[in-house]
Amino acid sequence: MAAFFAELLFDLVRILVGDWLRQAAVAVCAWLDTKIHGRGARLVVGGLLGLAAYFLVPVIAGLLGF
Repeated sequence: MAAFFAELLFDLVRILVGDWLRQAAVAVCAWLDTKIHGRGARLVVGGLLGLAAYFLVPVIAGLLGF
């Protein structure tokens, strides 16, 4: 029974954190869109953000224990 509730809790946390992260990412991207002008600059910033996400997502997932 405890394992069942633990799974429900993990699913709830995953849904809430996922929604919160998605909203935060949209807000940051909307803000960055107004600040960055030019296609080259957007490509560079997008590449840097992608590279940061590539390394940070596994670290955060490991810390959360998923």
